[in-house]
Amino acid sequence: MAWNEPGNKGKDPWGNKNGNDKGPPDLDEVFRNISKRFGGGKGNGSGSSFSSFSLIIVLGIAIVVWGLSGFYTVKEAEKGVALRFGQYVGEVEPGLQWKATFIDEVFPVNVNTVRSIPASGSMLTADENVVLVELDVQYRVVDAYRFLFSAVDANASLREATDSALRYVVGHNKMDDILTTGRDQIRRDTWAEVERIIEPYKLGIAIEDVNFLPARPPEEVKDAFDDAISAQEDEQRFIREAEAYARAIEPKARGQVQRMEQQANAYKEREILEARGKVARFELLLPQYKAAPEVTRERLYLDAMQTVMSGTSKVLVDSKSSNNMMYLPLDKLMQKNQSGAKPQKVNSAASLNSSSSTMGQNSMPIDSRPSRGERQGRN
Repeated sequence: MAWNEPGNKGKDPWGNKNGNDKGPPDLDEVFRNISKRFGGGKGNGSGSSFSSFSLIIVLGIAIVVWGLSGFYTVKEAEKGVALRFGQYVGEVEPGLQWKATFIDEVFPVNVNTVRSIPASGSMLTADENVVLVELDVQYRVVDAYRFLFSAVDANASLREATDSALRYVVGHNKMDDILTTGRDQIRRDTWAEVERIIEPYKLGIAIEDVNFLPARPPEEVKDAFDDAISAQEDEQRFIREAEAYARAIEPKARGQVQRMEQQANAYKEREILEARGKVARFELLLPQYKAAPEVTRERLYLDAMQTVMSGTSKVLVDSKSSNNMMYLPLDKLMQKNQSGAKPQKVNSAASLNSSSSTMGQNSMPIDSRPSRGERQGRN
């Protein structure tokens, strides 16, 4: 049977064991008991003055304890946010400080440590693909009061802002850009978007860096994307090699072009000078031609033939003008022709010292053009 059921009266386990309900303790009696412990209440008239002195001592000790309890230390990397009855009164610098206990409150905040908040998840890209991305935002507290009281939880607010910004940026980019070439741009866009989102909330933080970790496709299509990434890396490598080759060959080509331009200018100058020389020569020949046209014409003809025949290996022999035996050093003439030297003009009158009846019968005039003597005789 329970103690409070009918028929179990007087069995209350918390009191009134003797059956006498005394009720709550009397405060006057409590103070009298304390006073008795410090010697008060003895005797007659001097008991009240001694009790007051003891109370003063107690109060003094309490004040000392209260004062000592107000000392605290703010670390070097921290700043304290001081509140008095819940109202902001200022920041507390690092070092040994004192506050009024039960009146002031100080909340230390580390303002030098760079904190980090990760964000990750499967997100939809602009070309309707799913990609797994990870991001790490590093920030530092620049305003301790705003960091503590501008939002319920500044870290949670920043985490949600980062996730929202990352999904927005990924949703406006293609998967190939996210996986390969557009990573840096995505990192900068996410950084700017996070700052834009948290700016109205005045969280009292400053973003130091945003690390966009390597993204990856879902496991089901990972092999195909690995092949695509490898191909794109090869493409970039080939582009860099081509650029390097272009940078190496371009100076040579420019030098070659410059050399060809100089050669063309030199050829131009040479042709101009030769033309002027020919004009001057013909101007000198003109008076001579007027004075003796036939002789001059013959002379020009011989000079032209000498020039034309100097580049051939043929030998013209005038066998009719002389019956002397002719000796032709063909081997030496061939060697001179091969070495680029001008062929020696064979003067039939000088070389044909002996009778050349036999040679004249064997030799054949190469050209049916009349000899010089015949032309002179005809003239």
